[in-house]
Amino acid sequence: MTDAPLVNVVELTVTELSAALKRTVEDSFGHVRVRGEVSGYRGPHSSGHVYFALKDETARIDAVIWKGVFGKMRIKPEEGLEVVVTGRLTTYPGRSNYQIVIETLEPAGVGALLKQLEERKKKLAAEGLFDEARKQLIPFMPRVVGVVTSPTGAVIRDILHRLADRFPRDVIVWPVRVQGDGAAQEIAAAIRGFNELPEGGRIPRPDVLIVARGGGSLEDLWCFNEEIVVRAAAESMIPLISAVGHETDVTLIDFASDRRAPTPTAAAEMAVPVRAELLSQIAALGARQVSCWQRGIEIRKRELRSLARALPTADRLLADRRQNLDNLSERLPRALRANAHVHHQQFSRIAGRLSPSLLRARLERSNVLVDSFFTRGQRAYATYLARRGDRVRAAGQLLNAFSYRGVLSRGFALVRDQQGVPLRAAAAVAPGMRLDIEFSDGRIGATADGAGSPGAPEAPRPKAKSGGRGGQGSLF
Repeated sequence: MTDAPLVNVVELTVTELSAALKRTVEDSFGHVRVRGEVSGYRGPHSSGHVYFALKDETARIDAVIWKGVFGKMRIKPEEGLEVVVTGRLTTYPGRSNYQIVIETLEPAGVGALLKQLEERKKKLAAEGLFDEARKQLIPFMPRVVGVVTSPTGAVIRDILHRLADRFPRDVIVWPVRVQGDGAAQEIAAAIRGFNELPEGGRIPRPDVLIVARGGGSLEDLWCFNEEIVVRAAAESMIPLISAVGHETDVTLIDFASDRRAPTPTAAAEMAVPVRAELLSQIAALGARQVSCWQRGIEIRKRELRSLARALPTADRLLADRRQNLDNLSERLPRALRANAHVHHQQFSRIAGRLSPSLLRARLERSNVLVDSFFTRGQRAYATYLARRGDRVRAAGQLLNAFSYRGVLSRGFALVRDQQGVPLRAAAAVAPGMRLDIEFSDGRIGATADGAGSPGAPEAPRPKAKSGGRGGQGSLF
């Protein structure tokens, strides 16, 4: 009796039951807003979709963000981040569970944002992106200033006005969104785009960059805390000044930039000096230079006058020299006569030793020495030639002993191929091969009529006909 009603229950397949549950869940929970902690987040799947779970103290629910929605999200999910999501509740028949398809995601209050900001700051600092050692100096007087900001806000007007007041420079503005979806990507692309401009190109490459935005809430300034923006600022080879928000606003780009300005106007003041002050300094330095030059000239004049008074007159300087000259001019004739007399005596003594008989005796002794040296030289040369002749004959005998021609004279022959290479084995001879055979008394040509086999007995060889290389019969 009790089992009879169950027989009338409609029978469903698993697929039909899953589809019915899916319709029921989606109809009952079209759109929901859920608060929970991100769990199991591992980044986007290879397909671009994102899968994780939301949990609280007692329960969890699977979550999915489709690729197109994830790319537009301003705040990305992070492990352990408490968020508030909006989406559709649905089921996944493949595993018989339900999940939420997220359409929007935001942190659960300012506290969650600050926690995420602090964790991201620690992570990027650990990578060295905030190190002071890698920061660059701001150029003193840039030729071109690049500005990354919104082209319609008051920030760009304040920067242009301040630059014009202090020192007019060429300004290139890269327009970007500074708030909302896609703002971080545009800011990072602008920083990298300025760095990729070539030197001397059609668009001049800036010497300094200013990334600026007016004040706002933490959520409004969040795009300047994104990793893509911070990394682009850290990688910039152009010195970068960050001017985001008011003086009390702090974003992560401030730590990665080369200089932080409290306001956009202050950033313009950091970028260029005051032209009027420079002109005043140049004028003051010019006046000081002229004054120093004049004082130096006066000091040199006084020193010259003092030295001139201390110097003796020309007559006093030349008086002693004139007197010495007069004394020497009087002594010169006597000295010349005495010198000539001394040299005449020396010549007379030497002339006495150069008599003809003495010269003939010295010449005869020299001839005797020359004859003796000639005779000794002849004997030494003959001995030298005899020794060299003995060495040559010994070398010739040694050469003949080692020469292959001695072997040929004993009845052997040397066989070569057409290139003149000696053949050492019968296997190297091919049929019809031209051969050159050298005997002790000459060389003849021959043609092989067959290849020999190693170890085979030698066939009787016909006698070779004389008459040169042509007409030679077979050797085998």
